[in-house]
Amino acid sequence: MQFPHTPQHTQLPLFEAFMAQPLVPVLKEVIESPWGVEPEAFSELSLRGAAGNCLNLLAPILRELSQDQDARWLTLIAPPASVTQAWLRDAGLNRERILLLQPRGTQSAQQLTCEALRLGRSHTVVSWLNPLTATARQQLISAARIGDAQSLNIRLG
Repeated sequence: MQFPHTPQHTQLPLFEAFMAQPLVPVLKEVIESPWGVEPEAFSELSLRGAAGNCLNLLAPILRELSQDQDARWLTLIAPPASVTQAWLRDAGLNRERILLLQPRGTQSAQQLTCEALRLGRSHTVVSWLNPLTATARQQLISAARIGDAQSLNIRLG
């Protein structure tokens, strides 16, 4: 079997073109444009596995948020049944700075989360909304900005 002869093209090694450029302008750009000072209004954490293991991973995050120096609350909206007062205590959370809220009547967890964010009495509102549509996410972001709060959605699965 014969292959047609193709002319030999000179090809730079993979990193040679990159290395030929000076790094100083690239590094200077990174240093001079640090991440924004303001945190994002919305974050989402997806945890998969056994419920107990997921809660063990979540505990340090909630503990840190419950000990925030902000005078406002850490609010948990419709947490899983396993997030009890006993679990909060055993996980080392500051229960004096935490509100546990459940939707009532026809109110959805999404609506309650938006209301808690909008009111601005919580530095962080943690929700367990799954699935979360793009529209619902945008509503959370808008409400968080109005209330100068952070929205954290936990997806367990």
